[in-house]
Amino acid sequence: MKLQLLFLLLYAFLFVSCQAESTAPPTPTTAPLPTDTPAPTAVPTSTPISTPNPISVSADEGWELIWSDEFDGDTLNSANWTFDIGGGGWGNGEAQYYTNRPENVRVENGLLVIEARQEKFEGSYYTSARILTQGLQAFQYGRIEARIKVPGGVGTWPAFWMLGDNFGRDTEDPTQSAWPNVGEIDIMEYVGREPDLVVGTIHGPGYAGAGGLTKWNRQDYPIADDFHTFSVEWDIEGIRWFYDGELYSDLGRDVVGDREWVFDQPFFIILNLALGGTLGGTISLDTQFPQNLYVDYVRVYQQTP
Repeated sequence: MKLQLLFLLLYAFLFVSCQAESTAPPTPTTAPLPTDTPAPTAVPTSTPISTPNPISVSADEGWELIWSDEFDGDTLNSANWTFDIGGGGWGNGEAQYYTNRPENVRVENGLLVIEARQEKFEGSYYTSARILTQGLQAFQYGRIEARIKVPGGVGTWPAFWMLGDNFGRDTEDPTQSAWPNVGEIDIMEYVGREPDLVVGTIHGPGYAGAGGLTKWNRQDYPIADDFHTFSVEWDIEGIRWFYDGELYSDLGRDVVGDREWVFDQPFFIILNLALGGTLGGTISLDTQFPQNLYVDYVRVYQQTP
């Protein structure tokens, strides 16, 4: 009898212990903390396989090369390029902070690399770069051309463009050197959410921003998959846009009507990789960083006599 009672007490104890264990709350696990974007190593990163340059005008076609940057050295040529630095949206609600750090802009393997990174920096959550020739190189008329591989991430907004060289320089009448009065020529703009589309645009007084004079150029393949050549031919009569040597837009000076045509003056060149903003749109959660813009060369030709 005592042995039976002992077994009953032991069974009851084991039953209660198992019930208590099965109803106990699970132990919470600690989620891993996010890490900072790693800094690049000194070893050059791999770059896309470059196909032979398919399009380049020559003197035989009535053009003379007057300036170029082939990005063949080890560093960006300071005789050609300077930097815009800062954040604050750049008038378009953009998300990135532009720097001059090698993490964001460098020359390697014969290419200019502008790298957009997801990292907290100076109050922004992304970094990138914008380089320009203002104060160093400016051109009036000619063929302005670059061979570029754009990034494909949704929310990226790379551009190859020009502004009137007096931008921000008239201290007596600042309105004369303000945008859009100085004029803007967008040789190429691309947004990652439209993978088959590039656009060419001019902006000036009375035809700026959403009212800029734009031509869309769609392809039947993702443009970010390879290098392409983007150029304009610009003279006193107007501006013409080319994609891989094919004309897709021709704007004569009469297109602005009774508004001012502001493209009979020197312009400087800009290359940048923006993120988000009014044209770039929402940066997708699926967009992987870093995102890179690669430039093989920038060349300027003028017509031979």
